[in-house]
Amino acid sequence: VRIHSEVVELNRSKKTVSIKNLEKDEIYELAYDKLIISTGARPIVPNIEGIGRALTLRTIEDVEAIVSAVEKQPKSAVIVGGGFIGLEIAENLVHRGIKTSIVEAADQVLAPLDPEMASIVADELRAKGVELYLKSGVTEVRTSSVVLVDGSERPADLVILAIGVRPDVSLAERSGLALGKKGGVVVDQFNLTNDSYIYAIGDVAEKIDEIDGSPTLVPLANIANRHGRIVADHIIGKKIREVKTIATAIVKVFDLTIATTGWNEKRLQTSGVDYLTIHSHPNSHAGYYPNAQQMAIKLLFAPKTGEIFGAQAIGVEGVDKRIDVIATAIRGDISAPQLADLELAYAPPYGSAKDPINMLGYMAENVLTGLVQTAQWNEVEKFTESGYQLVDVRSASEFAGGSIPGATNIPLDELRDRLPELRSKKILVNCQVGQRGHTATMLLSNLGYQVANLDGGYLLWSRSPANSQRERQLEKREKVHV
Repeated sequence: VRIHSEVVELNRSKKTVSIKNLEKDEIYELAYDKLIISTGARPIVPNIEGIGRALTLRTIEDVEAIVSAVEKQPKSAVIVGGGFIGLEIAENLVHRGIKTSIVEAADQVLAPLDPEMASIVADELRAKGVELYLKSGVTEVRTSSVVLVDGSERPADLVILAIGVRPDVSLAERSGLALGKKGGVVVDQFNLTNDSYIYAIGDVAEKIDEIDGSPTLVPLANIANRHGRIVADHIIGKKIREVKTIATAIVKVFDLTIATTGWNEKRLQTSGVDYLTIHSHPNSHAGYYPNAQQMAIKLLFAPKTGEIFGAQAIGVEGVDKRIDVIATAIRGDISAPQLADLELAYAPPYGSAKDPINMLGYMAENVLTGLVQTAQWNEVEKFTESGYQLVDVRSASEFAGGSIPGATNIPLDELRDRLPELRSKKILVNCQVGQRGHTATMLLSNLGYQVANLDGGYLLWSRSPANSQRERQLEKREKVHV
């Protein structure tokens, strides 16, 4: 182990590296039989005025710099970037009593999430006092503030960059090793580069995506650790299993846990892949056992085969267990309907007799077999414009607490007696989360109606980006009026 040392050159023909001793300012040669490049990644730092005052979070030294800055008791902080690292930093700064803002170029936080799921996280951040500036960016860092793209200025005693990272390929590039389209070092299934004596592992190396076999960058610790084992095994001649990635990740944001695995809807659309979507809002464990917490789970799968493409889950507890099961199902080629067949540990403190994972399987099978038709949160207007009557089958009190504009309230228990109130043979049903809507859908279908159930129900629709934005505008108008 040679600390305070930097590899400044790689001579592939001689199989040596030139090492600079930073303490003595001397350069010497070291020969190798096999070489492993594990230079990791480096933070993205935009070229804007005053950026030198901003801090990054990647190394131990970065942590020490942030701690030192926080100990000076700044009153305000701006975090540039709304990804995993940015949100974790925001939570910690808020806990230290620092007024914190997040500036994000996209129209949502946490890019791996789809917008209706990201809205839940945004609501949690705002509820805890974090100010969000979405579809924005920082154009200048000043002495105690930052300037946003719209020209406005935000106080910022502390500025932290959390835009993302890029593979640190400087040594590999100077040495003529092949780089891929994603900007990382190209490796084979053994993590060998285009030089048969040199490996690349971790964040510097490109990975192979499990879903479509394309190259990808996944800067996650478990993949990096697996790379190390693969290379060690290959060097000593052991048989190697090829490892592809599904990019499973999890983060804590205040009271919420957010987890993802596989592809999201945005990536499926960009890649032109056909898919189906289901949303559920199950409890973390049996509802009659104390302190059950509601989760939000989204599953994406193939229309014909039921192959699972990805999932997203958000909740106070129970999220990690469910996303890990789905990640395992993707790795094991278990289809969406087959989730219903999994025997998962059950006792009331931990789950339900039909675990949320099992329920996803049943829901997927209902959709795949054509038993039910569903509509997504962003398709309500399309359905109503094509002649569907929107019928809310929740109780009158639930309906009075908030509803989708234009909906007719006919509680499920009254539906058979109030059929004359249905003005169309085409009905779009919604309840709170979709379960009563499913029952109403089956009832009306058997009576000859053409019915679709709103996937995820009113709860998902109410959290959707368009509706959330509308509600925030109404809140602002009410505040101005007051």
